[in-house]
Amino acid sequence: MSFFPGTDPKPGDAFACDAIENLIIPRSSDIGGFAVRRALPTARRRLVGPFIFFDRMGPAILKADEALDVKPHPHIGLSTVTYLFDGEIKHRDSLGTELVIRPGDINLMTAGRGIVHSERTPENLRGHPLLMSGLQTWLALPQDKEEIDPVFAHTGREAMPVIDWDGARGRVVIGRLDGLVSPVASFTDTLYVDLSLEAGRRFPFSAEQEERALYILFGELVIAGDRFAADQLLVLRPGDAITLEAGATGCHVMLFGGAALSSKRYIWWNFVSSSKERIEQAKEEWRTGRFDIVPGDEEEFVPLPAG
Repeated sequence: MSFFPGTDPKPGDAFACDAIENLIIPRSSDIGGFAVRRALPTARRRLVGPFIFFDRMGPAILKADEALDVKPHPHIGLSTVTYLFDGEIKHRDSLGTELVIRPGDINLMTAGRGIVHSERTPENLRGHPLLMSGLQTWLALPQDKEEIDPVFAHTGREAMPVIDWDGARGRVVIGRLDGLVSPVASFTDTLYVDLSLEAGRRFPFSAEQEERALYILFGELVIAGDRFAADQLLVLRPGDAITLEAGATGCHVMLFGGAALSSKRYIWWNFVSSSKERIEQAKEEWRTGRFDIVPGDEEEFVPLPAG
């Protein structure tokens, strides 16, 4: 949900644990009673693999007279990944897609040369309190794929491989982990895993991916004797397999990462590109109405930010 005007997260200090390269404390913004914590990008860490943007949405309760209404807005040069733990969001885009995403499903919307979409509370849930909680992340596209035609893919939770080991449960959302392979296609080596550990349980996190990180959603995580609290992002040093251990209340984490991009990426508002000139072009296209419209949601739009 890139529309949230979140401020830059704060980089953490160096930690005693040798496995941790960066400790990032997200900055929290309150947007109409909806808490959003932005963990990437930050000045000290722009990307982890292809992940260039990482927002934690909620948990928050939308009151009966409130609703999520994200007006149509554009993207280029990236794939947006929407993954919910609670609540529902109705997605519409300029390809004509219209569907509701529910907890455990994944929406992967690849903007390429340009797409417009909106995200709103479904009509049947308006007028009732609604718990909302989830993640929105962006995957920067490889340079030779930045201008491909836009495409949208929805994968239901039942299609994702299930992790069910001793005290560890979850799903492989994108990529592969210890022989489990997600059906969700990606343009580069990408890992995205939803993992819950019971109190005191351990889980080995291999160094198969070039770059790796994790975000603690709930509970306390122990790595090499150091303890980390919820709503912290830990970037792991490359090449070293580590063991994750849950604290006394258990923990819920998202593991993510993948292959590093081969060239620099620029990010402005909802646009990502290896070219500053391409971002300027996208700004002008949105300003002058040259992006496609969203069928069924043509009346409103998010204006181009000033500056």
